[in-house]
Amino acid sequence: MTEAPALYRRVLLKLSGEALMGDLDYGIEPEVIQRIAGEIAQVRKLGIEVAIVIGGGNIFRGAGLARAGMDRVTGDYMGMLATVMNALAIQDALESLDVYARVMSAIQIHEVCEDYIRRRAVRHLEKGRVVIMAAGTGNPFFTTDSAAALRAIEIGADVLLKATKVSGVYDSDPLVNTNASLFDTVSFDQVLVDKLNVMDATAIVMCRDNNLPLRIFSMAEDDMLVRAMTDENVGTLVTT
Repeated sequence: MTEAPALYRRVLLKLSGEALMGDLDYGIEPEVIQRIAGEIAQVRKLGIEVAIVIGGGNIFRGAGLARAGMDRVTGDYMGMLATVMNALAIQDALESLDVYARVMSAIQIHEVCEDYIRRRAVRHLEKGRVVIMAAGTGNPFFTTDSAAALRAIEIGADVLLKATKVSGVYDSDPLVNTNASLFDTVSFDQVLVDKLNVMDATAIVMCRDNNLPLRIFSMAEDDMLVRAMTDENVGTLVTT
């Protein structure tokens, strides 16, 4: 593993719920979540403060059921609850590795997690705790991508890291076009104009307008999260 110095002081990692499924059709694959927790533990050893925003698509996707006829607001709130379940699972995996972690929710569930309060979240980070931010923004119609951008800006993160199933941002869908080209860097405006589907448009605009760099990379290989903290060539960097 590289001994290069860390590039960042504080990061926000956006994980999709699907990242926790592994080879399962839904739910959480124990081996996958333990591997992710292990990489987060390694990042903490580099002295980097880590916040996480987690999706819930491995359990429930509100927008999909809304298209099938369910009330969108109801579906979105159900999706928020799914992210809380994932956040608790990540917390448990981290604590099994002796990494202190706190789950902070945008909706009140006092029996299992704290309310999200920006100053308290920053204080947890300063004390070396991993902060797992659940329930998106707490509002329907906003994705967890938008929540990740919002929280990263609020806590003063140096970069927003989005772990995906592909190696970065391509000029077309690499799963469809085998000749798709990977960008080393790309601008927020190009992402929006060319509809490159990096994150939803709201998240991209928030990052652009607040000068928050966004790095897209794949966690399919071992130690990719640690490499993203020390190697500027990992994935695609999206900037102004």
